[in-house]
Amino acid sequence: MRISKLAVVFFLSVVLMGCAGTREVCKGVLGVSTKVLEESRNEAIKKEFNFDLITCHNKVRMILKETGSYIYCDDLSKDMIAVYVSEEDTTPVGLFLTEVNKGVTLIEVSSPSVYGKEKISKTVFNALITGVIKPVEKGKLDAAKVKTKH
Repeated sequence: MRISKLAVVFFLSVVLMGCAGTREVCKGVLGVSTKVLEESRNEAIKKEFNFDLITCHNKVRMILKETGSYIYCDDLSKDMIAVYVSEEDTTPVGLFLTEVNKGVTLIEVSSPSVYGKEKISKTVFNALITGVIKPVEKGKLDAAKVKTKH
């Protein structure tokens, strides 16, 4: 009897997954899926930079790490870096890098959260333009995210 219950559970889980791949479903359950970032890419904040793809990718990773973002996926095959705004703020943000031509890379910052994509794009773009990385001090709250009750 126990085997038949397991078979029914397995069958239902396969049927309920529909067209979604097992891998993506597992990522979604674990909270590390990048599907929502890929889907919101058409509304991304975009900017081109005068770096080749590899240099740009390395600089962006360094900026994200030093400014307190948590990188949960770095997929070179998709030229994408997926982050949470910080270790405490798990708003997902995706950075898609596309080499436009030799020495020019387009960065697209996507997120279902306007706040998330604006914060990360501002941080990364300013650091790439100025060459100055402004690390986030631990324990500092972003006033734009804090909601007060009246």
